[in-house]
Amino acid sequence: MSALRARCPDCRTLTAVAIGSEYQCHSCGREFTAGLVRVPRAWGDGGEAMAGAARMALPWPEAAVIEETTLDAQNEALARELPARPLVLGGCCCSHVGVVRELVRRHGRVAVVWIDAHGDLNTRSSSPSGNAWGMPLRMLIDGGDVTAADVTLVGARSLDPPEVAFIAAAGIRSELGDLPERVYVALDCDVIEPGELDVFMPEPAGIPLDRLEALLASIPAPLGAGFTGLVASARNEAALVRLGLALGL
Repeated sequence: MSALRARCPDCRTLTAVAIGSEYQCHSCGREFTAGLVRVPRAWGDGGEAMAGAARMALPWPEAAVIEETTLDAQNEALARELPARPLVLGGCCCSHVGVVRELVRRHGRVAVVWIDAHGDLNTRSSSPSGNAWGMPLRMLIDGGDVTAADVTLVGARSLDPPEVAFIAAAGIRSELGDLPERVYVALDCDVIEPGELDVFMPEPAGIPLDRLEALLASIPAPLGAGFTGLVASARNEAALVRLGLALGL
């Protein structure tokens, strides 16, 4: 499916066409500010429910479905299929890696606001589980795609000791403050207060949904965003609409 043409969420035809960073359906006339990219993969053990969440219905035109069988191939496919302004629905947080890399290729310097109960800063040698979904932010930093100074890690409260040490040494921020002009927002929904959303890996003492919505609304005109760490449910679909709209998508 071309990144220039997408399936309209309203009339279900393949007539939503990219016009700059937005989409307009040539059949029903609806206009949209982002293209939806589904990434139904979870790169770790037992993540089938998280992968299945990428199939949830959201009211943005479906621009691509990325189903490659390796993480490297997934990143390459994301680069090929990424709309000008993407809304990514995973899957696990590895969904963000190929997106950020392609946005950096297109735009140069991109800051990342990583909103997550976990740090995602492990390496193969430091990870207790070996699951790749605990490493994507570190992949981006170690790969030179983003600098640690351009990363803001919000809501992290379940961190492994090597992640704590890396955050301190690298100078990763935990408060938004002033952001560069170009920002990508990576939202693992396990940052939410448990019970407010249906997530794969809930952690206590999270951010209430209404406060998260306000936080997202404070980020001016992001280049794109991604939602990960969920399981499929009707209330998640309704909440993600609220969060996407808060981001201006």
